[in-house]
This record gives sequence, structure tokens and C-alpha cells, in this order.
Amino acid sequence: MAELAVAPIEITDVGNAAEEEALWLLPVYAQLPVEPVSGSGVVLKTRDGRELLDFYGGHAVALLGYGHPRLLEALSAQAETMFFQSNLVPLEVRARAAQALVSFAPKGLTRAFLVNSGAEANENALRLAIRQTGRGRVVALEGSFHGRTAAAAAVTWGSEKWAAFPSNPFEVEFVPVGDLDALERALQPRSEGDFGVAALILEPVQGMAGAVDLGASYLATARELTKAADALLIFDEVQCGMGRTGRPFAAQLHGVTPDLLTTAKGLAGGFPAAAVLVSDAAAAGLKKGDLGTTFGGGPLACALIEATIAAIEEEDLLANVRRLSARLQVECVGGVVTSVQGAGFLLGLRCTRPAKEVQAKLLDRGLMTGTSADPFVLRLLPPLVLEDAHVDALVAALRELSGAPA
Repeated sequence: MAELAVAPIEITDVGNAAEEEALWLLPVYAQLPVEPVSGSGVVLKTRDGRELLDFYGGHAVALLGYGHPRLLEALSAQAETMFFQSNLVPLEVRARAAQALVSFAPKGLTRAFLVNSGAEANENALRLAIRQTGRGRVVALEGSFHGRTAAAAAVTWGSEKWAAFPSNPFEVEFVPVGDLDALERALQPRSEGDFGVAALILEPVQGMAGAVDLGASYLATARELTKAADALLIFDEVQCGMGRTGRPFAAQLHGVTPDLLTTAKGLAGGFPAAAVLVSDAAAAGLKKGDLGTTFGGGPLACALIEATIAAIEEEDLLANVRRLSARLQVECVGGVVTSVQGAGFLLGLRCTRPAKEVQAKLLDRGLMTGTSADPFVLRLLPPLVLEDAHVDALVAALRELSGAPA
């Protein structure tokens, strides 16, 4: 058989990462006009020599900022010892990571299932809920974002614009945020032959919606309503968890424990990792083979989960979040910012002009921020290691945009 003549691919160094990516990657991301090349703490350095204060943290992933010594040490030590092994074998580092995470979590969530991403965590939480209840209907909230895989997309508000699946894997009903009457109705059986709802899934602080804090009262009532309907309550804390609200999870902030809780983003400080935290009741009856993942619970991720939690606790970062969040919520208001919503370091700054315009102006002044589904809400997701000087810089930049004295 004659060999095919294949011309070699010529790699051209065009000196511009955006242009290089455009040659090889699908053009599906809207990107900021900067190229970070290194980072330290909360500061990013760019290809053109600028320094940026990162108030967005790579979609809340850079939980401890950049170059945190504990993470670098843990990654190096684990990589040299064992780079990868699957769940076919037990690992001490996996057991330590799971113990640290369950101890960090709300009491009553006693087991962890380690996976790779927030969408995968939500997918498995929904699978567990439907499996345990034997029901095929899920309730979700308007404004929600739970991921881009099939089940996660099904419970994501507005996903019909991009999901492209011909049908959902189960029936979904969306209810407005804050409308407890609508929530109670949605959780009830629709007819005599309706077995009811498997689960209610919600973000205690909605991220993409613009940092919308559902609040303790709403969550407590949602807990009561799901118990009355014999449905499971799932907290999606992919974005608002891991200390971002100033407590380990928003569940502890608001004093409400769900049946299942998902976490990802900053769980391993920037390394892909996620988990489903599960109560004994929600885990009842599971047997070998019911869930699975290839890379979830790998040794590198587990070493970094353990190191991230240790850093949060030993460096008292939860107190840092609470203190600086209080400053941000007061001092950012004025001029271009009319109010601040959210909790901890998941904050939405409501602006008098489109958030994308404010984002661009702040980027010109050396501050990276994010936007949201609300066109007038600028989103802040800074690392937990943020300092007073960084808050001072943001407040000064906002004052400058407003034409007010810094």
C-alpha cells in the first residue's frame, strides 16, 4: 500500500497569541485584548510589559492568586512522587483530600465524589437525585447557570440558545428567583399519576446572573419545601463555594444544608478539579460502577485540593474575604456604581452605563474585571488573597471614571 504524501504543518510565530490561537482553535470565546505571561499574587504581567490587578480570577478559578508557594510545593512534590493513577487503585493523597473537603463542608455532607469540572459535578448530582428518587422532573431557577453538558445545560436558564441538544434528558421547570409561591407549586405533583420532582437545583449566590444572593430566608424555605415534597436539594457552589462568600460554602453562610453540594472552580487553586458532596441519605444504595470518572480524583488534583484548603484555613483567608468585601460593598458605591450585590468576593457592581464599557475603562487603568448576563452588572471574583491596597486601587479607578475625587 502506497504511503500518503502529507505536507508538514508549518508553525508560524506571528508574535501575537490571539492571532496564533485563531489559527488552531475554534473561535468560540470573546477575549479581552491582553495577553498575560506571568502572575504573582493578584498581579498579572502582560506580554507588552503592563501589570494588571486581577479582580476576576480567571472565572473564580485563581482562588489563591498566582504563584502561591503552598500550591507550587504541593504540585511539585506530588508530580515527582506519582503524576497519575486512576480510581482503579486507592491513594493516600485522595483519601486526605476527601477528608479535608468533607471537613471543610457543611455538617451532614459526609462523602465526596471527585470529578473534573463544575458541569461534571452538576451532571452527577442530578444523576444521583434522579436515581435516588426514581423521578424524572427537576426544578431550577431563572437566571441560573449550571454548565454546558447535557443535564447541566438542561437546568441552565437560556441554554436553548446554545445547547443544541434535540431534547433534555429529563423534564425541567424554571421558576422566578424569589417567588416562593411559584417554587412551592413547581415542587408539587401535577396530577394523580405524577410521581413528583426529583430535585431543586440552585446557586445560593447566582454567578452569571450578576452575583444575585438568594438569601438565608429564601434558602431556608426552599429547604423546607423540598423536604415536604420528598425532593432533594442541590446547591451548585461551583462559583460561590470554597471560601468565596467568607465562609467555607454559602450553605454555611446562610445556615442551610442541602442534600448534595457541587464545587469546582477554585477547588484546587487553578488545577482542574471538582466534587459532589453528598449526605448519607443521598448516597444510600450506591454500589460499585454506579458512578465513574477517569481523571477525577487524580493525585495532582488531590494534592492541590488539600493544599488549597490548608492555605485558606492557615492564612485566615475567610476573615480576609469578609473584611475586604465589607469595604468593597461600601466604597465602590458612587458615581458610575449605584449599588453592590452578592456576597464575599462574588460581587456585582450595578453601573449607570453598560458594564462592558466600565470593564474596558478599568482595563485601561490596569484592573481586570468581568461582566455578567445582566448588561449593567460588573462582576468581581478576585482571589481570596486580595489586599487593602488592591481595593484602594479599584475604588480610585471607579472614582476616576465617575469624575469624582479619588
